Amino acid sequence: QVQLVDSGGGEVQAGGSLTLSCVRSGTTFSWYPVGWFRQAPGKEREFVAAANWNGGSTAYADSVRGRFSIARDSAKIAWYLHMNNLKPEDTAVYYCATRRETSDWSTKVSEYTYWGQGTQVTVSS
Repeated sequence: QVQLVDSGGGEVQAGGSLTLSCVRSGTTFSWYPVGWFRQAPGKEREFVAAANWNGGSTAYADSVRGRFSIARDSAKIAWYLHMNNLKPEDTAVYYCATRRETSDWSTKVSEYTYWGQGTQVTVSS
């Protein structure tokens, strides 16, 4: 059973940076893609960023492009979301997700099977 543990959230001031981590366990296969999503209070979960299994193909929401970036560790069991120049509107619970059906990324919540528990990011003005 694939499990994801995401961490690294916290509280920062506008303009600050955070790096979120997503560690995968429960499988020896490495060709899992990653999707990062976020959910603010009273809002639907929305796409933030995604990468295919080796990071060779990535996608970003317009709202974070140029500020956020995805990276993967060499052992291919952890993904990172580097977040720079954070804004108050980035405040949300952030989730990583993956799926086993394909090694390609998706921007759709419904197309991911496994989810982390979420980590809170709070950006103050």
